[in-house]
Amino acid sequence: MKKVAYMVLVMLLGIVACWSVGKMSQTKKSATSAPKAVLTGKSHKANSVAQAKLDYQQYNYAKSLKSITNDNSTKAKSLKKEIEASQSNLVAWNDPDKYSHLFFHSLIVDPTRAFTSQKGQGYKDYMVTIGEFNKMLTQLYAKGYVLVNSERLVKKNDKGELVFDGVSLPKGKTPLVLSQDDVNYYEYMINSGFASKLVATKNGIKNEYIDANGKTSVGNYDLVPIVDEFIKAHPDFSYRGDKGTLAVTGYNGVLGYRTSVSQYGDTAKTKRETKKALKVVAALKADGWNFASHSWGHLNMKTSSVADVKLDTDRWEKEVQPVVGKTNILIFPFGADIGDWQGYQDNNEKFAYLRQKGFEIYENVDASHTSWGEMTTKYYRQARINVDGIRMTDDLNGTNSVLNPFFNTSEVIDSTNRNK
Repeated sequence: MKKVAYMVLVMLLGIVACWSVGKMSQTKKSATSAPKAVLTGKSHKANSVAQAKLDYQQYNYAKSLKSITNDNSTKAKSLKKEIEASQSNLVAWNDPDKYSHLFFHSLIVDPTRAFTSQKGQGYKDYMVTIGEFNKMLTQLYAKGYVLVNSERLVKKNDKGELVFDGVSLPKGKTPLVLSQDDVNYYEYMINSGFASKLVATKNGIKNEYIDANGKTSVGNYDLVPIVDEFIKAHPDFSYRGDKGTLAVTGYNGVLGYRTSVSQYGDTAKTKRETKKALKVVAALKADGWNFASHSWGHLNMKTSSVADVKLDTDRWEKEVQPVVGKTNILIFPFGADIGDWQGYQDNNEKFAYLRQKGFEIYENVDASHTSWGEMTTKYYRQARINVDGIRMTDDLNGTNSVLNPFFNTSEVIDSTNRNK
């Protein structure tokens, strides 16, 4: 009995010792894991002023003022005065007909590969090069344009009716909607001098690109990262962080990821691709980009039957919406609208179905005017101008001058590569 009692006593002493050592270790760990530096009031105010300045540059005056309300530093006081002066000089853009909308397709990284490929003429007609796009951005900014996402322009009132909710900008600034069609990096574009996908990196959203020698690199090889970098250098080119709308189909997957179950099967690979795409989508949305349906199969909704429109829309909802999320924007493939200039009538079965699916903003193509918009309590319809080889050629030969307010085509076009 004495031996047993002794053994129990030893065990109890061991448990107490272990508990004591654990507590000492935990205390030591807590002490060493404590932050080495605490943000001082001065540095906190500096950060607040920096954020307030960015919000001010991007026309979010209320947010900017709120963040420095209790800051009486010299820099904060100076910024407050500047913001108040700017607010007294704002111009309200309340006319839905006055918002210009430019759209692009995938940008050409390597003109030689693109223009000499099997689809070379098509690329000349419907695409622009990275060099051309960079020059366009520079001129758009110099002319005072500011990027505004189209979904910001409408809201619902207490009755559930759609109403226009334009933006206000300083005198000399003009709102501009930007979009890119077919952000899918289709299989047919492989080895033709285009980026192959969008990727999320620690430095933001970038593109994967495979050059003529088969070397893969990651960088600014298409519209999204190029616009992102431009806005970092010119914050006032964006209204409250807005960038643009990415119109996606579904038959080859989205954003360069082969996510389509009906095309590639419900496999482990499509699940992996979907997971990767979701990560990119989240990063894009957090950085000011939004999405639009471009139909699942790039369907001409004007000439297709009601049944085909329904089938295609359902497939987009099933395969693409789970990846990019819900959207109220429909960008018509080919610019083929389901209605004419008189607007959508109640007996338009295609419109009734699309509206039932949640679409409220409908965007076609019309390069006859610099801007066009139609607002009703049920929808907002907007015309987009195609910026591509066809439009630039028309501008240069005097057939259509719609691009003139935005940039000088003769200064931005890459005639050297296009005329080879």
